[in-house]
Amino acid sequence: MSIPVQADDLSALRVLIVEDSVLLREGLIRLLDEAGYLTVAALGDTTGLLDEVARTEPQVVLLDVRLPPTFRDEGLRAARDLRAAAPDVGVLLLSQYVEPVYAAELLSDGADGVGYLLKDRISSLDELREAIERVRSGGTVLDPQVVSAMLAARRNPLSALTAREREVLEAMTQGRTNKAIAERLFVSLGTVEKHVTAIFAKLGLETSDDDHRRVLAVLRYLESAG
Repeated sequence: MSIPVQADDLSALRVLIVEDSVLLREGLIRLLDEAGYLTVAALGDTTGLLDEVARTEPQVVLLDVRLPPTFRDEGLRAARDLRAAAPDVGVLLLSQYVEPVYAAELLSDGADGVGYLLKDRISSLDELREAIERVRSGGTVLDPQVVSAMLAARRNPLSALTAREREVLEAMTQGRTNKAIAERLFVSLGTVEKHVTAIFAKLGLETSDDDHRRVLAVLRYLESAG
């Protein structure tokens, strides 16, 4: 859904929303209006997001992390694409969950103008306004709970893995072959093989045959889970 820009709103900070929940999307629009911002578009998924950004020229984009069609990390991937295509646009990810791996991935391309905020925080207009202003000015916003989880993850041997690599490793612990993992995650066999190679490298398992490294990787996962 695109929202028309009113002539008398042209001086307001321009925000684009990507949120699949209609109720939350409408709530965000009302909060932004109350804060004096202009919502230039409100989308239910990331389809056509870059085109919409080019058309409406927002200064900040608010993105849910888990969006259709898989509700895994569509928002995160869209945020990284957006930062590459439009680095001057501030990006604020919203999540219902504390997901330190996703936050780390968002920051991996640089921390300027990005944020990761739990949805519980947006009930406070002041906190939402502060977060938007900070990412707009090139700053960084991280929810305190996410920061705590990220610090804890640094002591975890699996913390270097991306969200997708963790999914692959979890499937490996279930005894699935690369082919079975590819079918489960709806990706190519070659993609899974690349993830497996990356997992071995990040866990420092580069000196043995693949079968042995697979067992060691599974043991690392189980030790971490325990």
